[in-house]
Amino acid sequence: MSEDNQIFIPESFMALFIQPGRYKPSASHAEVSARYELCEDMANMLTENAQNMQFTLGITEQDVLMQCLRGLQVEGSVVSLPESHWVVHRLAELLNWPFPETGPAQGICL
Repeated sequence: MSEDNQIFIPESFMALFIQPGRYKPSASHAEVSARYELCEDMANMLTENAQNMQFTLGITEQDVLMQCLRGLQVEGSVVSLPESHWVVHRLAELLNWPFPETGPAQGICL
């Protein structure tokens, strides 16, 4: 079995590559695996930074997550818009923080 086949890709991430009304991803398994590894690594790398932001800036967990989301969505980012949302959700999960309560009124919807 190749190393690629041993990577578990959560349904929440796989859903980023499945178009509405379709069942198969729009990218190859190798591409989805590579993108997943990048996003999972990004979420893990951001954990310490997010905790430091909360402590040093004295802001809420929600504010930290929103700042991370904005940072991931700058032009030239290595992650796509849907991936940026997934990374922030994963970051919240890793930190045991509640997911951001946002909506269309704020222009950011997780």
